[in-house]
Amino acid sequence: MSEKVYAWLLRLYPSRFREAYGEEALQLLRDRLRDEKGFFPRLRLWLDLLGDLAISMPHQYLHLEPTLAGTSAQPHLNDTPSFFVLGDESPRPEALLLGGVLTLAALSTFSILLGRGGTQARMGVIVSGHLDGYAKPSHQPVPQAKPQETANAMNRPDAAFKLDAEERQRVVDASAAILKKNYIDRDKAQKMADALLAHEKNGDDDAATDGADFAALLTRQMRAVSPDRHLTLVFSQDPLPRNPMGQTAEELIRYREIMKQQNCTFEKVEVLSHNIGYLKLNSFPDVSVCQQTAETAMASLNDADGIIYDLRDNRGGEPAMVALMAAYLFDHPEYWYNPRENTTGRSWTHSPVPGNKLADKPVYLLTSGRTFSGAEQFCYDLKMLRRATLVGETTGGGAHSGVWHRIDDHFGMGVPETRAINPFAEADWAETGVEPDVKVKAADALAEAKKLAASKSQKK
Repeated sequence: MSEKVYAWLLRLYPSRFREAYGEEALQLLRDRLRDEKGFFPRLRLWLDLLGDLAISMPHQYLHLEPTLAGTSAQPHLNDTPSFFVLGDESPRPEALLLGGVLTLAALSTFSILLGRGGTQARMGVIVSGHLDGYAKPSHQPVPQAKPQETANAMNRPDAAFKLDAEERQRVVDASAAILKKNYIDRDKAQKMADALLAHEKNGDDDAATDGADFAALLTRQMRAVSPDRHLTLVFSQDPLPRNPMGQTAEELIRYREIMKQQNCTFEKVEVLSHNIGYLKLNSFPDVSVCQQTAETAMASLNDADGIIYDLRDNRGGEPAMVALMAAYLFDHPEYWYNPRENTTGRSWTHSPVPGNKLADKPVYLLTSGRTFSGAEQFCYDLKMLRRATLVGETTGGGAHSGVWHRIDDHFGMGVPETRAINPFAEADWAETGVEPDVKVKAADALAEAKKLAASKSQKK
């Protein structure tokens, strides 16, 4: 019900916003609904949503800057994401009316709750302490913002980070240099760098004075040349760490606590009718934290006659966990294609798993357009190895990932750099996604997989 209500509210936004970000906004809501259960967490969730609607919806209609129209919103690290998407439509009367009502209600309530609430739950959950796929930091020199200039920009009286022409030029130059030196496809890297510099020279960036909007604009310009969803420029209001060599002790403690609360994102593990195992897994978490949870889940399904992995809400995670879950499906070490690292011994599954009985059982993978990154690797490899039947929708199309590059205190970019050896004749899922074997709507995938599993079981 909550998702349907929110979907209706999103219809009040301009059509450009809905087309570009409607599904992403719904996915963020689904993440919070899954994580925030109980009366007070749900109340806080809806206050957050209503407050965001009250503030951002009028902004979509009234803040007209054609240069930035259609840019994609990027995450504000260490801050609650807000959608400030620019449009060129006239506001509908009901949108203005609702925006006014929500503004009055939200401001009065928010002033109380924000003072008490402390750190609010984020709409986007970073489950592994870093942006998915960008675990390795870069130590290569890039053009840096001068400390005093950056400090001056951050100390301006307005709340937003305001960029001037010199600061924009510095970020563009640094981004172009990083692309040319590191991006996986050197030809596209040069074209992207040229495009960024051309846009800056032509004045296409001049209207972007907000840090987040500027990061979104440059991301859009790069992806217009190479539609790689792991390629992104990110803005952070808070200073980015200079040497992000991994999780700090505090971050690891926080991560462990989140995983404990979420059962390591193993949302549901049960045995269905016809003795079919069902596992709904919403990420592939860190093995060092969640290996025991994974092993317990698989042990509980060990006597099943088949298994359904529900990956419709799985946004990826750690390659080591992807390989661990795959190990149960083979009775011998199997080559495991991983586009995130060069081919090494780690590219083989650690099969067989002692005591495991699932190596010869039918496997069904449920997919949707939200299935992404590491979840797509799981689907792609098992499909290429003819070990699983995919049921649902084509996946999101995020394959290659690489290194996080810090540009200055507030800008950084993720650049895919690794080119692994793909043993399969068919190209991987970068930009195209993984096609299901049985195409149905994501909402119907579980019912369809049950039918397939039941039919196979009866034949046996």
